[in-house]
Amino acid sequence: MCIVCDATLAFIKRCNVLSAIIEMANFCEQRTSIKFCFKFGKTATECYEMLKTAFGGQAMGRSQTFQWFSRFKVGRTSTDDDERSGRPVSSSTPEMIERLRQIIHKDRRRTIDEVSMLVGICHGTCHKILTEDLKMRCVASKFEPGLLSVDQKQQRLDVCLDLKENAANNPSFLSNAITGDET
Repeated sequence: MCIVCDATLAFIKRCNVLSAIIEMANFCEQRTSIKFCFKFGKTATECYEMLKTAFGGQAMGRSQTFQWFSRFKVGRTSTDDDERSGRPVSSSTPEMIERLRQIIHKDRRRTIDEVSMLVGICHGTCHKILTEDLKMRCVASKFEPGLLSVDQKQQRLDVCLDLKENAANNPSFLSNAITGDET
């Protein structure tokens, strides 16, 4: 049954991607229709009514139709969307991940805000890279690798063996231990 569920979910995801692609193609087609109406001498209102008739519920909104009509009216010829300024969609590039790794290893006391300002990405993306890509976690306001180094493992082993030896040699050793519950 899980195989069927997984296959169904994969199919639904493909359908969602396809519907998004079709919707984008649909808007491009509508912009071309608006340009045709403009060149044919129709008004923006007539153009909007024609789009509603042709595309039904998938038609562009009135304000968007009027915006595109006015763009063609002032001389625009392209039906493509304008380029958008700003940051790229994803800042999680291998170069950015390595840059964050180097910054954190130089000074583990840096906050996420400080690191994100240094590299020029948002707080959330910086946190995601540190926790998911670099497998680090915040411990006492500094980032630590999720895995222990060989020296750290050896130090922990030495402390545990020392405690075990003290417990074996001194029967009252454990009565001196204080325990607590974190809840």
